[in-house]
Amino acid sequence: MIDPVMLSRLERLEQDFAELEKTMVQPETLRDPKKMQECNRRHSEMAPVVADFQEYQRNQKEILELREALEEGDPDLTSLVRDELPRAQKQQRLLLERLKNHLLPVDEKDARNAIMEIRAGTGGEEAGLFVSDLFRMYFRLAERKGWKCEILSSSPTDLRGFKEIIFSVEGKGAYGALKYEGGIHRVQRIPETEAAGRIHTSAATVAVFPEAEEVEVEIKPEEIRLDVFRSSGPGGQSVNTTDSAVRLTHIPTGIVVICQDEKSQHKNRAKAMRVLRSRVLEREARQREAVERDQRRSMVKSGDRSEKIRTYNFPQNRVTDHRIGLSIHRLESIMDGDLDPILEALATRDRLDKLSAKDR
Repeated sequence: MIDPVMLSRLERLEQDFAELEKTMVQPETLRDPKKMQECNRRHSEMAPVVADFQEYQRNQKEILELREALEEGDPDLTSLVRDELPRAQKQQRLLLERLKNHLLPVDEKDARNAIMEIRAGTGGEEAGLFVSDLFRMYFRLAERKGWKCEILSSSPTDLRGFKEIIFSVEGKGAYGALKYEGGIHRVQRIPETEAAGRIHTSAATVAVFPEAEEVEVEIKPEEIRLDVFRSSGPGGQSVNTTDSAVRLTHIPTGIVVICQDEKSQHKNRAKAMRVLRSRVLEREARQREAVERDQRRSMVKSGDRSEKIRTYNFPQNRVTDHRIGLSIHRLESIMDGDLDPILEALATRDRLDKLSAKDR
């Protein structure tokens, strides 16, 4: 059964939806494209909730009628009712969970672009190659979803890997889908550099931020120290004859961002500012979370770099996400960007945890 508070919210939403539909057919609304666009947006958000609530009400009425029929004791109906009542009750439970899901607070950051940073951890050159593999995995995922990837900064190694790579993923819902990827990723395989054929374990850290908008993070010019220098490639050799590489230091926080992928200093500075704004926004968010640390901590973290979250075991063709105990024996397809089974499982667990916390 729906609790009284939830019922009141749903009834109010149903009334608001009916009023909205009246507003949408009024001449003054039809003549105002901007108002009509806003009405359409609200309608698309509210319609699924109202449809599920109305179906729940019909289902509730059906259960009451079945129970009444059972109490009447009509032998011709009793067998039929006993078959139908469990079905209706199961449907009610499903509808109730869907309604609770609808009413969960929406994180507006989920719809944003994502800024991702991958850095080599333990494992030497093999860790750098793993960073390259992870970048390719996310790049292929973006291609599958119609998102756009843009490298903002990279530090290549001698063996086609990266010490670190920072890139943006642009597309609706990119951050919401990728936010669970933050943490330590571990790989177990025989490295290209291993002559004896022994399995090694290497690691890389992934951090994911919602891309910040300029209006959200105020960074004053006097808070930034700008250093320019010549770009360098693998082994430290210079790859440019001009001071095009940029290092931005945010003096209040000590955050440092380096971009050197573009030949233009102006373009490198613009890319560095995108990363800097997102890091400052993330830092502010983490400070707010620290104040609320006494609240329930989610089982599915969204960006704790110190947490080992996933292992890619090549000899056993297995990927294991340690946070939810999920193992999938399709490593090749996952490394080719088929991450949806893992991302959807993480999102589902996150929703269930939030629903449990809400019910307590």
